[in-house]
This record gives sequence, structure tokens and C-alpha cells, in this order.
Amino acid sequence: METENLSSAEESQESAIPSASNTEVAPSGEPKPSYVKLAMRNMVRKRGKSLQHFFLTTIGLLSILIGLSYLTR
Repeated sequence: METENLSSAEESQESAIPSASNTEVAPSGEPKPSYVKLAMRNMVRKRGKSLQHFFLTTIGLLSILIGLSYLTR
């Protein structure tokens, strides 16, 4: 009988204290996807835009490095 009272008291304490797993669970019951997973999913959806930005960044960095090497020769 005492064990039943203890278990019900423990259950009420556990329900009163929010656990870390409860805060990370989405309303549908699944855990929230990580930032990296969302970023990768977004890159796959917008493949052309991601490649365009990648190549523009690469060309920009190369032009800056070549320009600096030309100026400092």
C-alpha cells in the first residue's frame, strides 16, 4: 500500500516538472529536426539557387585573391 502511494506521488512530481524531452518534441509527437537537417533539406529543394550562390561565391573569392596577388606583386 505504501509503494502505491509512493508511486502515485512520484508520478505527480514527474508530471509537474517538464522534462527536456517534452520541450524538444513537436506537436505531432516527433522530435524537432535539427538545424543541419533543415538546412540540408532546404538545399535539396532549392538546388539551382544553392549551386548559383556557391559558384558566385567561388568566383568572388578567386577574383579577390587574384586581385590582391596582382596588387602586392
